[in-house]
Amino acid sequence: MSDFPQAPTPAFLFDLDGTLIDSVYQHVIAWRQALSSMGIDLSVWRIHRRIGMSGGLFVSALLRETGLKLSREQIEQLQTTHMEAYEQQVHSVKPLPGAAELLSELTVRGVPWAIATSGYARTARLALGMLGLPEDTPMVTRDLVRRAKPDPDLFLAGAALVRVDPAHAMVVGDSVWDLLAARRAGALGIGLLSGGYGRDELERAGAFRVYADPADMLARLDELGVRFD
Repeated sequence: MSDFPQAPTPAFLFDLDGTLIDSVYQHVIAWRQALSSMGIDLSVWRIHRRIGMSGGLFVSALLRETGLKLSREQIEQLQTTHMEAYEQQVHSVKPLPGAAELLSELTVRGVPWAIATSGYARTARLALGMLGLPEDTPMVTRDLVRRAKPDPDLFLAGAALVRVDPAHAMVVGDSVWDLLAARRAGALGIGLLSGGYGRDELERAGAFRVYADPADMLARLDELGVRFD
């Protein structure tokens, strides 16, 4: 028997939109509809670049670009309108290739994992059924933390939920905001191209591996130190 200490089991903290479910563009359209309802006209590409941030920061960033100002009540109404618009499109949202299989494989191998999303529970929990996951799936939503991405709160809470040190976790996300939050949480970052960001952007934000989608990551789990005992 070796006298050397065993390495800790890796754990994974997954973003949701654009990482496990193909919902980024539905959120973009929902935000555009919400903004338009207040007379704010923004190009789709500008909205897409902010997807993954907390709703409050998202709105603040976009308003800064337009030079407009909204009251706290108006910002809250904007977020509510976005959720309602997204719910109207949720029937078109599907799991990304390999997402359900990846989570199932990690579970079979005894690898801890959780979902940590900037979305509110109202919309985020709709994804559980799509992915074939039970209601008690470990999930941290915007409602449960003080600040969302790019702050690290979601991933710190996700790590606590599955009882792992964030330094022994890997954050899987599709946006630069996920990877920035991962670095601030002290976790390794894994980028997926399935949310629309490019490989170079994800790597510059700190991704040490970049995969096309969950199916590609599943096929290469050995690169991330996941193996059968």
